[in-house]
Amino acid sequence: MADEIFRNDGYQSEFEAHIVSVKGDEVVLDCTAFYPGGGGQVCDTGAINGCRVTEVFYRGDEIVHRVPEPKGMDVGARVWCSVDWDRRYDLMMGHTGEHLLFSSLKRQCEDLAITKIYISPESKYVIVNHDLEWPQIAKALEFANCAIRDNHAVTKSIMDRDDPDLEKVRIKKERIPEGEEISVVAIGDIDLSACSGVHVMETAELEMITVTRKVSAGKDGVTIEFEVGHKAKVAANANAMLAMEIVDSIGCKASDSPKAVANSRKEAEASRKALKEATRVILDSIPAEQLGGIPVQVCVVPGGDRNIMTEHAEAVKSSGGVAAYISAGETLSAMVASGDKRVDCKKVLSDVLAQFGGRGGGKPDFAQGGAPDASKAAEMAEAFRKAVAGALS
Repeated sequence: MADEIFRNDGYQSEFEAHIVSVKGDEVVLDCTAFYPGGGGQVCDTGAINGCRVTEVFYRGDEIVHRVPEPKGMDVGARVWCSVDWDRRYDLMMGHTGEHLLFSSLKRQCEDLAITKIYISPESKYVIVNHDLEWPQIAKALEFANCAIRDNHAVTKSIMDRDDPDLEKVRIKKERIPEGEEISVVAIGDIDLSACSGVHVMETAELEMITVTRKVSAGKDGVTIEFEVGHKAKVAANANAMLAMEIVDSIGCKASDSPKAVANSRKEAEASRKALKEATRVILDSIPAEQLGGIPVQVCVVPGGDRNIMTEHAEAVKSSGGVAAYISAGETLSAMVASGDKRVDCKKVLSDVLAQFGGRGGGKPDFAQGGAPDASKAAEMAEAFRKAVAGALS
């Protein structure tokens, strides 16, 4: 089993080692500072004797280094190794930042639990079991950034399974095999968490932490994305400028913007409901005409709701009739549904839309598409009527 340098010193990025084995692109060393990943943190990359290390992982008790071009590597040879330091340090900051962020969020919601963690140079997030309001996240960030300014020590210790103090630690015992040591990371007196990852030594190294986004993770809960260090400063500034741009467009005070947006959403929802009802009323009020012995309904619905139009068209089709609906907004959108095999909706739609510089597609019994000129709605309706009548004659 290799000496795992990273467990005792996360800051050592260069070291010498002996090659234990080489199998294809897989190299095993007698000691390594390359972190093989774990606890949601991705593995290190770097070089062995100048040859690129692209992946590091455990295989049983061995730590395997994937080297796509292992030139000049012989078993027993002494080699010089280097971890990509900037990348490693970013991961160390991210992993420590995750501990601090979750601990701070949990102070706002005692029932909060972690579902998943992911720390990479490109993306850092924690998935928690349920949602938090933005004011809660703001308070958590205030606490976390105060902890960064107060510069708490980040220390690691080993605890036994029967240690009574283990009750104070955030830990999932079932994930730790019997007999394996329990590594505990402490951030001052703020947080105690079981973790074998690589961390910074002091919270001040994080510089700053900010949440950049929260989004549903489905059954897993809510994803909270974050950044630390310089990336956090850049993200916070960009989001602040974006927020001010939004505030200016709304035309209100920054402090009033959440309420203004909420009111706008209510108004928009009311408008959507009114549009749906108006679309339904229009379609119900226009009688079908008999063409070729079946009912045919062709009409224009200004700004019509697509879902209601589709629902209505499907009902006409189910009854054996034909429906051709046009929604007029900034452009024209059209749909054709037919319960009579004489009317090939795909062909009818394509032929009519081609006359107006548009296009679409679908199936013989239902097709939809659009055209650019909204002023041609009435002309398009008449073209659909003639096309359907021709197919039924």
